[in-house]
Amino acid sequence: MLEKTMRMNYLYDFYQALLTPKQRSYMSLYYLDDYSLGEIAQQYEVSRQAVYDNIKRTEAMLEEYEKKLSLFQKFQKRKQLMNQLKDYVLQKYGEDKQLFDMIKELEELE
Repeated sequence: MLEKTMRMNYLYDFYQALLTPKQRSYMSLYYLDDYSLGEIAQQYEVSRQAVYDNIKRTEAMLEEYEKKLSLFQKFQKRKQLMNQLKDYVLQKYGEDKQLFDMIKELEELE
């Protein structure tokens, strides 16, 4: 469950601009603010089932966006490569502060 929550949080971060305001709100409350379906339903004066259906449809949309655009997958790959680069530089050029500072600057761009 935690892995799914983390994945949805990342997908939401990458693709939230493609969602409707209501979808963004439900997903934000559910995944980021940890509201229950009942709490969201009460806040919006809709049924718990309506909230559940909306969240499930939105999750499917986010997965479809990821399938087509692969932003999260590319992010993970960049992060992995950056860690490998950093490890290599530390091993081979550990005393080169300028090189290490450049790597830090690249990391901050993400």
